[in-house]
Amino acid sequence: MNLNEKNPVIIPEEDYNLLKPHFSKLKQPEAEMSLSAELSRAVIIKNEAFPPHAIRLNSRVWITEEQTGQVMELSIVLPQYANIKEKKISVLTPIAAALIGFRKGETVKWKVPGGLKVFKITEVVAPV
Repeated sequence: MNLNEKNPVIIPEEDYNLLKPHFSKLKQPEAEMSLSAELSRAVIIKNEAFPPHAIRLNSRVWITEEQTGQVMELSIVLPQYANIKEKKISVLTPIAAALIGFRKGETVKWKVPGGLKVFKITEVVAPV
């Protein structure tokens, strides 16, 4: 069972087509928060219908870890553009895969080696 499955994932058609080469349709239980798992349940919509406050490729995102209040800023990018110094996180990382398709104000659960973290999406800036 996916930790975030109660929230529908939406993704613009353009991003879905860019991401297809990076995932497998095969679901594996140990990869429940993988990009494959998230995209297999995604609703694909036309680019022009995608809400600006939803997370997609190249969105700038601010999330707050609910337990500690720690704020993180990041951009979700294709793997070849990842650069931690620029806060650009590959869409293949667990946190980016968990966030893609969710919207400002929503809460996302993310499995880490130390357990489960809960993040609130506090701001989303659409790519230009």
